[in-house]
Amino acid sequence: MTIKTEVLGEALELQTQPGLFSPEHVDRGTLAMLSTVEFRPGMKVMDLGCGCGVVGITAARKCGAENVVMSDVNESAVETARANAALNGVEGVEVVLSDGFAAVNRTGFDLILSNPPYQSDFSVAKRFIEKGFNRLKLGGRMVMVTKRLDWYRNKLRAVFGGVRVQEIDGYYVFEAERREIRYAKKK
Repeated sequence: MTIKTEVLGEALELQTQPGLFSPEHVDRGTLAMLSTVEFRPGMKVMDLGCGCGVVGITAARKCGAENVVMSDVNESAVETARANAALNGVEGVEVVLSDGFAAVNRTGFDLILSNPPYQSDFSVAKRFIEKGFNRLKLGGRMVMVTKRLDWYRNKLRAVFGGVRVQEIDGYYVFEAERREIRYAKKK
């Protein structure tokens, strides 16, 4: 399947397939998340759970392919994201087969973006948030989108010390900034 779309002013052509997340169109939650982000040239960005690559490819177009890492635990997603990066002229993006951050070597990200699997338990999201905190530079931000509010708000607040939540198109977009070297202290 092919999706032709525009995301943040970037015309994208994406190959997808059954079995990948949102194979027929760009997910509304992903678009809601991206609507809250401002990419700047040189920013270091991680697309955590990249699927077909829409977030990472958009970031690479805005920040430079060499500054973007995309990862997914699904081998088919990684292959598709890699092919879509080439198709959209950002071959230099790093695409990694990884369970969360396990195979990702880079740190010091300005942004970590994720539309985590939120239909199951919270174990994946818990790892994404806890490990993501350590991969951000001071002042770096984690931005996540889900349809669930309380658990994510509480977890991000507990780890980062605060979180901003926006409700957009039926989704919750969470933004948490790393302000300290260590996790937030209990009050």
